[in-house]
Amino acid sequence: MTTLSDLAVLYRTREHLSMRTRLLWTFGAVVALHAATISLLALGTAHAGQPLALGLVLTAYVAGIKHSYDWDHIAAIDNSTRKFVAQRRNPVSVGFAFSLGHSSVVVLAGVLVVSGSTAVGRLMEEGATGNIVLGLIGSGVSGLFLLLMGIFNGSAFVRTAQLYRSARTGASISIEDLEAKGFVARLLAKPLSRVQHPRNIYAIGFLFGLGFDTATTIGLLVMTTAASLAGVSPLALMALPFAFAASMTFCDSLNGVAMMRMYRSAIHDPSRKLGFNAVVTGISSLSALVVAIITLGGLFDAAFGLGDPMTAWLASIDLGDAGLLLVAAFLAVWGAASLRGRLRGHP
Repeated sequence: MTTLSDLAVLYRTREHLSMRTRLLWTFGAVVALHAATISLLALGTAHAGQPLALGLVLTAYVAGIKHSYDWDHIAAIDNSTRKFVAQRRNPVSVGFAFSLGHSSVVVLAGVLVVSGSTAVGRLMEEGATGNIVLGLIGSGVSGLFLLLMGIFNGSAFVRTAQLYRSARTGASISIEDLEAKGFVARLLAKPLSRVQHPRNIYAIGFLFGLGFDTATTIGLLVMTTAASLAGVSPLALMALPFAFAASMTFCDSLNGVAMMRMYRSAIHDPSRKLGFNAVVTGISSLSALVVAIITLGGLFDAAFGLGDPMTAWLASIDLGDAGLLLVAAFLAVWGAASLRGRLRGHP
């Protein structure tokens, strides 16, 4: 049976491989996760039908899809993808790497639940020391990472907007002109220096997931615990976190590849798509900054008990399905740009 360690090896692709090969490796790993889920469910229900297990696995699968469209997922994947594409690379596995890191936390927690450990239950108890510490780690990493990426891509947006105004006066624009430059780029060069490859995003995704602060993650673990008490076999129980991981990695991988194509079309043809580049980069940067401010505001409120109206308000914000609105905004901009290009006779 395929394990997470096997999948970690699968996504360590090398940039000298063709994009087609790297896409096959990435989605081959997603298929492997689905195969692991089916195998666990089949083995866990081989001697007893346990129809409850199948329904729970389907519920976990849907929960993974929903979780992949959380705003922090979209913002982290989109902003990381934009950074790599601006370096003239083809980061096909950013979404998969981030999602696999996040999924690793869920699967490890699922293993503890199935093994009968009460550690996960204690970590999910609001006010418990473990819950507070992990929540601060998860929120701190996600907030700071998104803040850095938002500022970095924000500087790229400002530069692109300046170039767009210059292009309208007839100035020639090259790909090199779109690279983030100046004080902000130099300031953030060191903090972002370790994010050199899509696989580095795995660690970011893992740390994002440590907080156990999303309703879908908590709901999955509670459901796994309840199913264990109901007598569902351990193998079938393990199919729940794997189903969650399989659907989440599939959707996040699709998002990463779609954003790569969008940014490639915007960046690699600056003479015609500079305005499109500016709008997409602006949306990406703004989304990261909004999520970072909300996350860090909640972090300060929880860590220091500030009690002021501003951080209390930020801590109370529930982004809910805002990620779907962000995806819709990107699709609308991409669709409008494609339609405009066709009307002007461009491919």
